[in-house]
Amino acid sequence: MKLLRPSHPTLTMATDACSGFSPPSNFRDGFHRNSLPAPEIVGDDKVYVAVGKSVEKAVSLFHWTFRRFRDPEICILHVHQPSPLIPTLLGKLPATQANSDVVCAYRREEREEMQRLLLDYISLCSRSKVKACVVTTENDQVRKGIVDLVNEYGVRRLVMGAAPENWIKVKKNSSKSSYTAKNVPPFCQIWFVNKGQLLYTREPTEEYDLLPPSIHQDSSALRSQSLHYSKTERELQQVYRRSSSSTPFIPGSTSTARSLLSNTSSESGYSSEHDLRFEEESLCKQLEEVNLEAKASRNEAFQELLKQKRLEAQAMKANNQVKAYESAHDEEVELRKVAEDELDAARRENEQLVEQKELTSKELQKVMRNIAILENQVQEANRRREESSEELKLIQASVATLKIEKLTVQRQQMEAANWLDRWKVRGQGGGTTLRLTEFSLVDLENATCGFSESFKISQEGYGCSLYKGEMLNRTVMIKKLHRNNLQAQQEFQEEVQVVGRLQHKHILSLIGICHDAPALVYEYIPSNLGNHLSNKTNSYSMSWKTRTRIISQIANALLFLHTSRPEKLVHGNLNPESVVLDSELSCKLCNFRFSKLVNEETFRCRSFRQYSELSNGPFLFTDPDVLQTGDITTKSDVYSFGMIILWLITGSRSAGLANEVRKAASGSNLASVLDASAGEWSGFVAKRLADLGLRCCESNSTDRPVISLVMVKELEQLSSLEDRRVPSSFLCPILKEIMHDPQLAADGFSYEGEALRGWLTNGRETSPMTNLKLDHLDLTPNHSIRVAIQDWLCNP
Repeated sequence: MKLLRPSHPTLTMATDACSGFSPPSNFRDGFHRNSLPAPEIVGDDKVYVAVGKSVEKAVSLFHWTFRRFRDPEICILHVHQPSPLIPTLLGKLPATQANSDVVCAYRREEREEMQRLLLDYISLCSRSKVKACVVTTENDQVRKGIVDLVNEYGVRRLVMGAAPENWIKVKKNSSKSSYTAKNVPPFCQIWFVNKGQLLYTREPTEEYDLLPPSIHQDSSALRSQSLHYSKTERELQQVYRRSSSSTPFIPGSTSTARSLLSNTSSESGYSSEHDLRFEEESLCKQLEEVNLEAKASRNEAFQELLKQKRLEAQAMKANNQVKAYESAHDEEVELRKVAEDELDAARRENEQLVEQKELTSKELQKVMRNIAILENQVQEANRRREESSEELKLIQASVATLKIEKLTVQRQQMEAANWLDRWKVRGQGGGTTLRLTEFSLVDLENATCGFSESFKISQEGYGCSLYKGEMLNRTVMIKKLHRNNLQAQQEFQEEVQVVGRLQHKHILSLIGICHDAPALVYEYIPSNLGNHLSNKTNSYSMSWKTRTRIISQIANALLFLHTSRPEKLVHGNLNPESVVLDSELSCKLCNFRFSKLVNEETFRCRSFRQYSELSNGPFLFTDPDVLQTGDITTKSDVYSFGMIILWLITGSRSAGLANEVRKAASGSNLASVLDASAGEWSGFVAKRLADLGLRCCESNSTDRPVISLVMVKELEQLSSLEDRRVPSSFLCPILKEIMHDPQLAADGFSYEGEALRGWLTNGRETSPMTNLKLDHLDLTPNHSIRVAIQDWLCNP
């Protein structure tokens, strides 16, 4: 049986009606039109090679075929076996249980993979310069598919792979090779090859048995016809024998015999024996020619019959293919309509999902804002609870401290009777309230070499001079007041009464007094803050952390003075020169020039009206209210403290220092006025100190803050702030620094007020965090975050 060769290369796809195979869209057009060559109708010279998915085994089969057959025409025979299991999100499921769309998609991938595999095989044959085509089918059993293709295409020569342990028991084994050997037609010859070595050859039967069954029936009719011709020959021989014996005999089977008989009978009387022999020879030759013609006619009839059967088979196959293509086309049209409907439905569903997403996003933003508000409320409640707890602890600690102090005072009162009279000092009320060392004028003169100018440190107002001396095996500072100055005498009494009873680590200690001079003896500290910072050699050693620590120490001392009991105390002369520094750059306050005991929140001292005396002092650090009214309050110390802060962070003593710092801070250019000799300032620390200094320097005293324990603790933590891990909620999302003025925006996040206003003034209406448009541009102060930051700064 032969296949007709098409005029252009295509891939012939055999179909199995039982398997329900439906060729994909690219197969309906003949696979890819110029991608694979098509098989010819089988002839005796074509070799079929059965290959599977293993490229290695297929290569060995091809190489053996190329060596075994010279210039063969190769037809690649492949059976596609669909996978019974379909991979899904739930695992591998049987094809009957999986979704139909998933099954179709997976089947399409399998066929595309098969197409690529066959193209690789065709390319292999092409590289070996061997003409090749492809015939394939789809079947659940590979061995049955091979047998079906052999029967359909009348394959006569087949090369296929086999395992070496199976070829000996081909008849008993149920493997693919044994099944093929037992079920293919007898006219097919099979070579079983393993790894390039021939294992077994299945030989075909006789030539007659090689024909298909339909051809066998037609050939039996031809045999009967040939028998009929043989019978006619026997009749002709009988005629010849009877004519030679002159016995008239005319058989009615053939017209040829009658003509021969009439000729022989008419001439029997006249011919001689020689003529009879000649006629006999002529009849034999005619008989041989008739036999040859009959045999030729029989062969022609047989060939025509074979040709007719082939044409009928091809016509039937073409008709089936046309029907299959039409059915596949109709199915594809229906699937396309279904796909378009599903696409429209999916598009509408997607639009609905987008709308739902927008609504959900808006609701989520509202929920996030509500959550932020609730979190702030929770933090505020927690803060208040913690404050109450801390206050309770402080009260308990204060009670315990008071008990200890009470016991200490009682013990000191018991020991006071045994102290020497030189330790007694007469208080303002005339009672024994203070215990200080009392020195004589001779002691002071000996310590200062008769108040020599070489021992003189400075000359202050009110007729007061400072000397350096050596007493009690230590260096001391002697403050000598002029005896004839009544104001100095009053200052002397107040300073003894006030400073003599102060015991604080950041207040200069009063060692003793001399009534004869009169004079006060203090501990000696060689340098003050003004001299140290003005010395360029030392200014480089005072970093911003040291300056911050000094500010916290000054605040600590002022807190001690302003909260003193039973009377509040005011320094009244706070400036860099009244802040002395020890060797470790730890500061202490001195020069309580305007100190006075008070019974109310504020007090007034009208004794100072002479502004000329202030002209020689630190005018920059004096409260303007004091210059105008002479009224001295705790807010006067706060003003001087603020100016010291601004001076320490800028290093400048210009008259308009506060205005310069305020202008730089409002323009977000604070770094331009910072003292570079202090090193690289922390942005948050510098901003916090500048803000505190400016608030302390407010022209209206009521706007100035009060020195509180919270402020002192916060300042103490600023110097070590960089060594602590800052909570992320305390950092501004824009500046990445601790917030000083946290403001709550419409997106639910808190920002530094100045940074967020700068963000919004640039024309932006979106959130710096979410990049979504803000519902409104109003800002709400976040007091809970502010308090939490202060608590964190105050509690290390």
